[in-house]
Amino acid sequence: MNEKYIRQMKKGVLDMLVLKLLEKEKKYGYQLISELEEKSGELFLLKEGTLYPVLYRLEDDLLVESSWSSPKGRQAARKYYQITDKGREALGEIAEIWMKVSCGVRQIMED
Repeated sequence: MNEKYIRQMKKGVLDMLVLKLLEKEKKYGYQLISELEEKSGELFLLKEGTLYPVLYRLEDDLLVESSWSSPKGRQAARKYYQITDKGREALGEIAEIWMKVSCGVRQIMED
């Protein structure tokens, strides 16, 4: 498969997927990377350099907020991200758009 096309398509849905993973509980970056990989059947194999700009953009847009955990034993403090009310609203809107787009694409591809 052409990696260029795969990257372009995946890039378009990262905001939605990150918000979805944060919908139920706060998570730290590596946890998000692992869940994206696991839940997508390894389709989303992200590096930190790909995920963190997404998180920073979502934070700048007030869709997520971050906080640091306290260090526990040998475990360093972690930066956790959680979805905001504005983020939940945006997730609903993005998901609705995604459904319309994917339906339209499916109709064209199945023709």
